[in-house]
Amino acid sequence: MRQQDRPVRVALAGAGNRGQTYARWVAANPTRARLVAVADPRPHQRGLITAAHPGAAEFADWRDLLAADLAADAVVVATQDRMHVEPAVAFAKAGRHLLVEKPLAPTADQCREIVDAVRATGVLFAVCHVLRYTPYTDLVKRVVDSGVLGEIVSVQHLEPVGWWHYAHSYVRGPWRREELATPMLLAKSSHDLDWLGYVTGRRIERVAGFGGLRHFRPDQAPAGAAARCLDCPVEPGCPYSAPKLYLPVLREHGPVWPVSVVTDGTDEAALVEALRTGPYGRCVYSGDNDVVDHQVVAMELTGGVTATFTMAAFTEQTHRQTQLFGTHGCLSGDGERVRVHDFRTDRIEVLDAGTVGGSTAADDHGGGDTGLMDAFVRAVATGDRHHIRSGLDETLASHLAVFAAETARHTGTVVTVPAQ
Repeated sequence: MRQQDRPVRVALAGAGNRGQTYARWVAANPTRARLVAVADPRPHQRGLITAAHPGAAEFADWRDLLAADLAADAVVVATQDRMHVEPAVAFAKAGRHLLVEKPLAPTADQCREIVDAVRATGVLFAVCHVLRYTPYTDLVKRVVDSGVLGEIVSVQHLEPVGWWHYAHSYVRGPWRREELATPMLLAKSSHDLDWLGYVTGRRIERVAGFGGLRHFRPDQAPAGAAARCLDCPVEPGCPYSAPKLYLPVLREHGPVWPVSVVTDGTDEAALVEALRTGPYGRCVYSGDNDVVDHQVVAMELTGGVTATFTMAAFTEQTHRQTQLFGTHGCLSGDGERVRVHDFRTDRIEVLDAGTVGGSTAADDHGGGDTGLMDAFVRAVATGDRHHIRSGLDETLASHLAVFAAETARHTGTVVTVPAQ
């Protein structure tokens, strides 16, 4: 299809960390895209966007952005998890192409509501399953599709969340309670169940699971622990110390993520005040968090393929790690390279993915954020939806698998994943 002769006009609903990430890509690619508007109730966050995008309109609410009927080709919905449905449906009905942050919604019916709206309008749609767009995923998929492994029989997959990342986002941060956001598996690991389906080409059909909140509870607090890190006599020896997490980042890199989430300020005094009064300075053992800190999901995919997924808070912060076991070979991967053992020749080959950056939001998710925006903007510019790697059916299927896994964890049963 013909490439349009002007940059794709993008509007942003939600100017938090994820929205800012996608806006930075637009700023870095002015010949391909232009940000025309941002909507967010927080003036500071809106200002961060418009400072890099002069002329972009500002709105305090996405509804005002919708009512303004600006000339926007696409809308990025990067609001909080529980606030995706209404804007996604409304902008789809208005004929705007959609990029929606994951997870789509906290319930299966709400996910279907978004999918149904997109089907009815025919707009281009992508969900921010950024793992699909990394160079590492491209490499794994090339190996699988080459046939060197034979038929995939089983998979082991680990998400090492990282001790400090878990404490930041899931103990002290917005994703700490299911009622405020979503279950941990949906908020953090919907990426992973989606990724397993993508690289194997199989649908998850049945699930079982276990997990819970083991450590970040009041009964696990060390003797003498205070309610806040800055007042705590045992803070120097605590691995989850807020000063040890945030102050070195500010001193070495400036007010970047995760410091930028803790305070709108840019200096040490502002950060210390935020730790003294805000949620990110609380003891990890005395908060109101309830999401799991470890979880295992056992899966059966189409054709009898089996898979296990482990999410653990108690790890270093690094890339996902995967083993694929096939009839003719096996693959071990660490997010940067893969080791392929061909049983037919007994040859072992190590292949480098060319991964740039680390695994976190501050590091482009190993190239996934850039890859996603490149693909989505290219799809909008050309009208060719094949650039988008997650269609409606695949997106809904991976979300339904997560909901089924949560049911299995709570009931102690094996749960069949609905077909759609």
